[in-house]
Amino acid sequence: MSVIQDAIRHENQEGRGALICYLTAGYPDPGSFTEYFQACVGGGADVIEVGVPFSDPVADGPTIQATTLSALRSGVTPRKVFEMTREAKCAAPVPVVLMGYYNPIFRIGEASFARQAAEAGADGLIVADLPFEESEGLRKACESHSLDLVQLVAPTTPDGRMRAICSASRGYIYLVGALGTTGSRESLDSDLPQLIGRAKVACSGKPLAVGFGVSGRQHAERIVALGADAVIVGSAILAKILQGAGPESIRDFVGDLKAGCGASPPK
Repeated sequence: MSVIQDAIRHENQEGRGALICYLTAGYPDPGSFTEYFQACVGGGADVIEVGVPFSDPVADGPTIQATTLSALRSGVTPRKVFEMTREAKCAAPVPVVLMGYYNPIFRIGEASFARQAAEAGADGLIVADLPFEESEGLRKACESHSLDLVQLVAPTTPDGRMRAICSASRGYIYLVGALGTTGSRESLDSDLPQLIGRAKVACSGKPLAVGFGVSGRQHAERIVALGADAVIVGSAILAKILQGAGPESIRDFVGDLKAGCGASPPK
């Protein structure tokens, strides 16, 4: 059983898209991270992706890079990410997916990382730079500790490879909605309808979540209207925190995003 998939499907059954929010662990500082985590949940986030800071975040744009650098300067390590995850989930118990890069996992060891992540309360894991063909060992480690290893599918992924990735993915399929690095954009990629359509055929009913480039309510509305099961927003949230937005402001922004997914804004 996947608590992540269950959370997404619950929203779908209620006629809404699920909202997945990304936060960088330890940003804007380790002490206030849990407050922003709670703010996202209070605004209506159904799943939280927690970014594990790494010194070479090749898939991330300038916004997430800036928050990652700040967290690293604050001394955030994978061990501290586990501690913050445990604290945040105790304060706001929603499914949590750790998202990062393979180098820290390799250094800790796949089995050890999966075990510590599960003990901290994480429900899933995304590794942005680990090719599907090289992920078997980590998939087995995650399965041993009841973690969902979420796989990514891009617009350039051929249909046959997409089917294989979808078959192995757990929790949801992360659809990379735009080529390039993370970051909010003024408009969604013109190929997004085709990507969602192809993924619906290839992914055997597994939840489809679209990320990369989502900047606001209108984007969320469009993604849900195209048939995606969930919307992923990270850079747009972090950009507001970078500009000084407090937890209450973030709660309101997330509430507006959730309204775009079909839910009433929080009161």
